Amino acid sequence: MSGTDLSSLQSALADLSSQGRTALLPALQTAQNIFGCIPEPVAAEVSRILRIPQADVYGVIDFYTMLYHQPVGERVLRVCTDPACAAAGGEAVLTGISRYLDISPGGTSADNAFTVERSPCLGLCDHAPAILLGDQPLGPIDPLRPERTLFLEGVRSESVVDGTIRILTANCGNGIPTQLPDYIAQGGYEGLKIALQGTPQKVIAMVKSAGLVGRGGAAFPTGIKWESVSMANRETRYIVCNADESEPGTFKDRVLLECDPHLVLEGMLIAAYAAGAHQGYIYVRGEYPYIYKILSHAIDSARRAGYLGENIQGSGFDFDIHLRLGAGAYICGEETALFESIEGKRGFPRVKPPFPTTHGLFNQPTVVNNVETLCNGPFILKHGPEAYRKLGTRNSPGSKLFCLSGDVLRPGVYEVPFGTNLRELIFNLGGGVRNGGTMQVVLLGGAAGTFASPDQLDVALSFEDMQAAGFLLGSGVVMVFDSTRDMREVLVQLGRFFAHESCGKCYPCQIGTQRQYEILKRIAAGQTLPGDAGQLVDLGWTMADASLCGLGQVAATAVLSAQKLWPELFQQS
Repeated sequence: MSGTDLSSLQSALADLSSQGRTALLPALQTAQNIFGCIPEPVAAEVSRILRIPQADVYGVIDFYTMLYHQPVGERVLRVCTDPACAAAGGEAVLTGISRYLDISPGGTSADNAFTVERSPCLGLCDHAPAILLGDQPLGPIDPLRPERTLFLEGVRSESVVDGTIRILTANCGNGIPTQLPDYIAQGGYEGLKIALQGTPQKVIAMVKSAGLVGRGGAAFPTGIKWESVSMANRETRYIVCNADESEPGTFKDRVLLECDPHLVLEGMLIAAYAAGAHQGYIYVRGEYPYIYKILSHAIDSARRAGYLGENIQGSGFDFDIHLRLGAGAYICGEETALFESIEGKRGFPRVKPPFPTTHGLFNQPTVVNNVETLCNGPFILKHGPEAYRKLGTRNSPGSKLFCLSGDVLRPGVYEVPFGTNLRELIFNLGGGVRNGGTMQVVLLGGAAGTFASPDQLDVALSFEDMQAAGFLLGSGVVMVFDSTRDMREVLVQLGRFFAHESCGKCYPCQIGTQRQYEILKRIAAGQTLPGDAGQLVDLGWTMADASLCGLGQVAATAVLSAQKLWPELFQQS
């Protein structure tokens, strides 16, 4: 492509040129949209425009799976084969489409119309088996006629299932994003107005009194995080919304972003006012390009209406939001890797301490919360901590979104009070095992979660009860497997996910996830070697103790849990 006309790229990147390295990821995405890939002359031009060394540009391209050096098809078709979709026929969909196009998975059709790829979780577990066709999410796909996928058009209907309460999901389930006039008519931005009428300290006190903790898995007290950033002796502070949910079985944030984007914006505004931040970022996972468009529209409409920008609603408070679209890297859900990505670098986690509350994005004090956490803020400000604490349990107040998927009759997002019984969620709300099947096991918390057997379903879904029972609440994943599922294959899928998504920065995770995957594949193939079971335990504890970030530290959690439940699966036959 030595004769590539770069004038269109130069024009498209004119507004980004002054931003330097931090504009690298959007610049590369823009270049790929124009040329279909990022060949050497294009990468060199991006380097020149942004004044970044070419080696750094190539390093970023190589890091993200959704950026390409070489030409791909006009439309990339990503087929999910992680557990929920695999159980619903994801492998058959991948094989069927590849056969129909006469290519191997990872190949491009002869007419250059399609490239087919095996994909990690697409966040569409409630529509399994699912695919992402270009920017269009589709599912469920008929495994017997997967080629019909290539000709489908239109938008999915949103999958939000009525539970016992609708607080965070009050505007969800209508099939279209809530627009600003409707959001305001239903009481939207009233929580922000209440916040702006008081002091930041009062807002923080309300959130602390409500007992809100992070909903991304770590459960850190939200008010303490906001307070720590507000007290940092720096003029510049940031609010970052982590919308990079990529854990297999997790799709709750997708529902909130897609259905009620202004709730996310209002939560960020409240957090920004409390922490004294004037700039914010929303980092959306690369597999959610359709949500990026929804958020972009919501931000524009909020800015025009005076809810973003300078002197918000005449309060004297200034705050604006920048959007970033990821490019396929699960590790960027780790908060410091996310910062690195926004800053135009490979998404490698940082060593902690220092922590983000003092040295976060651009080395400034930063609040980073996930989508569900931020969406609790408006309710707390509008109705008060006492009303919030009427929901849930004493130590786990409020509501929680659970992602129910797998072999269950009614998969979807369920909003229930903390303390709801797991059996009630699966059988009363979710309709039980589909097709009249028998439950074998439930995966709780995500790919890095723990397994619960059918005689353990009476546990209450709260932080304290789950911990006491030896389970992880995690990101709210509840994935059901019936008695027909070969759990050795499920473990292979989980092992493949972590081996694929390890960033490789630290050896315990880089090597450990690969060795774990290899052993799990041997076991599933009936080729177990002496000592494999013990090696899995050793690998698991080594990764947990020595890995740099949470990915490696929990990559073996589900495997270790399975070994306790089914030790016979790991023995040499």
